[in-house]
Amino acid sequence: MPRTELIQRIMDSIDKMDAKAFSEFITEDGVFKYANNEPVKGRENIRNYVDGFFKMIRSGKHNIVNLWDNDDSIVWQGEVTYTRHDEKEMTFPFVNVFYMKGDMITDYLIHIDNTPLFAA
Repeated sequence: MPRTELIQRIMDSIDKMDAKAFSEFITEDGVFKYANNEPVKGRENIRNYVDGFFKMIRSGKHNIVNLWDNDDSIVWQGEVTYTRHDEKEMTFPFVNVFYMKGDMITDYLIHIDNTPLFAA
């Protein structure tokens, strides 16, 4: 599958807040690290972690600013607009780094500072 299509499918699963579909892009023993949080290992644990995050927001909408593909890794520069449960919208830049094994992600690293999202 072309890498831009892969990123689009990942974005769609996140924006639909479908933790199960999202987790299926990651290997069974994959690692997921969101911002400064501790890494989460294993597809089921990642699914549960991401599902917990989805419950903390009303919605999110991602876009691609740039992509770099280096066969065994992908760098996705983007922006995400989160809508909080109080309806306030906030947009943040991010960079995701994926280490790949074929079309599966072994390490999914999100570099973002979304501290204001959870501020009162």
